[in-house]
Amino acid sequence: MKNLFANVWTKRVIAILSAIYTFYVCKLCYYSIFYDIHIQQRASLCLAVSGVSLVALVIMLYTRHQILTRISSFIILPAMLPVVLLYFGEWGLIIPIIIVGIVILLLSGAGEGVKTALATIILLMYIFGALGYFLFTSFFVSNAKEEVIGTGVSPSGDYRYRIVNTEDSSNGSTAVYVEPNTADVKYSLATFTLKNLERVVFIDRPSDSEVEVTWGTQKRSEITDYLNSLSDKIEVTVTDAELEKLGYTYDNKLQLTNLSASRKFAIGLTASDVDPVFMDTLTDEQLDFYGIGREADGRYYIKEPSAELREEVGDKTGNKRIYFRDLDAGALKVFNREQVDQATGITYFNVKKSHTVMLNTLTDEQLAYLGVSPEGDIMSITVYRDKKKEEKDEQNAEGEAPAESAEPEKEVVVENKLVFRYYVAELEDFYNVNSRSISVELFN
Repeated sequence: MKNLFANVWTKRVIAILSAIYTFYVCKLCYYSIFYDIHIQQRASLCLAVSGVSLVALVIMLYTRHQILTRISSFIILPAMLPVVLLYFGEWGLIIPIIIVGIVILLLSGAGEGVKTALATIILLMYIFGALGYFLFTSFFVSNAKEEVIGTGVSPSGDYRYRIVNTEDSSNGSTAVYVEPNTADVKYSLATFTLKNLERVVFIDRPSDSEVEVTWGTQKRSEITDYLNSLSDKIEVTVTDAELEKLGYTYDNKLQLTNLSASRKFAIGLTASDVDPVFMDTLTDEQLDFYGIGREADGRYYIKEPSAELREEVGDKTGNKRIYFRDLDAGALKVFNREQVDQATGITYFNVKKSHTVMLNTLTDEQLAYLGVSPEGDIMSITVYRDKKKEEKDEQNAEGEAPAESAEPEKEVVVENKLVFRYYVAELEDFYNVNSRSISVELFN
């Protein structure tokens, strides 16, 4: 048995466990950036993490001269920095892993010079990271006091809401937030919920004494008919792939924006008319005024491209016809930058691709393709406000002695107001649970 554990291949195989432990530490780092943590059983979680970390530490010490363990010893502490900052206070989760990271870094098989240099760098990372984070939260995060006065889940289980009363210097506010209920990562001892997916569907000032939430179910076709009855100008934002699937080409959606008065007059518009103007609505003569040509198949091209634009698109011969559909974002920016009066700085016009379609042009089948479910949840609210409390606040503001208040007298401020439709949430992709991007909001 002694020979078995002294065998280098045994150590190399067991060192894989060190890498697995480090992988889960990095996964916790990922969760800390993009998820909030909700611990159900703190004592149990602390014991579980401590037990696993103790075993991992023993394994790492046993395999400390193996390359996998050395690499792991360099990763654990830097990976824990976001966890320490963003899950600050969850010491039962943090301390056992930090202890493992410190011990294995100091006792790993790496050279003393390497360990000293890495320890110094990591220490500086923690010092400056903590200083920057707490300065940020001190200056940019609101100190308003929030109180959750109601929570619940929609009938389908797809959405959840919370009602929050906020106390601030402006008499407070009441807000209703809705977020997806299907994006949580659940473990037996803790649950991770995605950050920044909440949508404010209702906000009222001053704060309300009570908000009553009512859920219902409505069909896709019913909501479409209702929205189209309100306006025939409702636009839906779609992607390039969805535009193509809906039967549009790149050139179908090209439009002229930021038109100067002279450029509006040239196509029969007045200075007060609102752009954009779709190129498909213009004649060949009008397009020629803007230096734009149109092929028989509907493709638009630039009649006299500049040398800078040709260089941007890689046209070395100078004979290539440059089509708008072939321009990348940089080349289109060059073209638009050239449509400016150098003397006055006035923009003549810009060319832009529209990513919207009119709702009343979409069939029920097309809405289904865009991700709108056949039916789903809608939310209505009824808002109550305490009239006696408002009168008392007014008397306090005027310096009068407030009268003794009896039972609260509630007034219905808003009744059965529809504030959330699953239809709009799905169509506008409110809750893209698969997207991940670093933003300032993640650190609030």
